[in-house]
Amino acid sequence: MLNLKTITAGALGLSMLASAAIAETTIRVQSVIPSSADEIVMLTDFANDVRALTDGEVNIEILPAGAVVGVQETLDAVDAGLIEGGFAWTHYWSGKHPAAMLFGSPVAGAGVGMDNLAFISWFLNAGGKELYEQLWDEMGMNVKGFMLQPNGPEALGWFKEPIETMADFRKYRFRTPPGIPGQTYKDIGVASVAMGGGDILPALEKGTIDAAEWCCPKPDSVFGFQKVLKHYYLQGLHQVVVNADIYFNKDVFNSLTPMQQKAIEVAANASLMKSLAYRINENGIALDKLINEDGVILHDTPADYFTEYMSAASKALETNAAENEFFAEVWQSQKDFARTAIPFWAGAQTSNANLGRAYAAQLAAE
Repeated sequence: MLNLKTITAGALGLSMLASAAIAETTIRVQSVIPSSADEIVMLTDFANDVRALTDGEVNIEILPAGAVVGVQETLDAVDAGLIEGGFAWTHYWSGKHPAAMLFGSPVAGAGVGMDNLAFISWFLNAGGKELYEQLWDEMGMNVKGFMLQPNGPEALGWFKEPIETMADFRKYRFRTPPGIPGQTYKDIGVASVAMGGGDILPALEKGTIDAAEWCCPKPDSVFGFQKVLKHYYLQGLHQVVVNADIYFNKDVFNSLTPMQQKAIEVAANASLMKSLAYRINENGIALDKLINEDGVILHDTPADYFTEYMSAASKALETNAAENEFFAEVWQSQKDFARTAIPFWAGAQTSNANLGRAYAAQLAAE
């Protein structure tokens, strides 16, 4: 005799399993950097948060640079649906629209003194996020993006010999980021060479370039620049603010449930703070090791670098604003925010900076 309760329970169980199977989604996200990079550690943490918040329904699979398409084709591949997602820095796509720089690496703090915390304030509370959404439409990309990893200020970089003036700097072929920050170096006479992160160390070893910047002490040391170059300069202006983000094919993102979409948004916002916390600690540990174990010599950046780079950056911003309406709109939004936010924030930060310098001087004297 058939047991109706058993049949019903069995059917319900099968139905639930089927629903669970249907609900599970794997999103392949190809990065533009090797799997060993620090950014992948933080990206993995974001993916774990998304999985936890969706009870395992959304699984983000992280692929290394070049796994499916070339680094420069990453965004196009996401747009076309060849991969479901990508991970890079927004300014990587400055060739598609110059305003990408204002989100990924606003040169010299967008010329208005923004650091990463001020940028996040603009992004989350003063219209930046809405303009970021519009950026993909301006590019004609079928993409939904989320900011994940703020960083900066980035180091000026690594050199074979000490540089005391810009004249010394101009002797070197120097790896720079793409877009306006790199172009600004060219504008002040530096032989700027744009290349991906994974290509920098081989280029240094082969002599294709003589000096390089990438990021900060921890990511730089992971890439192994200290094996080739020993002179390191922390203070740079090209990327005072830097932001890495994740891009989903918009059709894929829209196919998720509202709860799943909200989980990604919440995990992305959490990543902003978690990444800042991770960077400060890891960079401090790495810099200490570079100096005290790896023989790296830390220098102050030449004073004439700041005046020359700031002047060229301001001209680049003005030129791009005059040539592109959306660029001008984004930059104006940042300037409107900075008019009141930066005087407050810079003044408040003075105490922190002075306190930190006093402690650093105390350590040096011990």
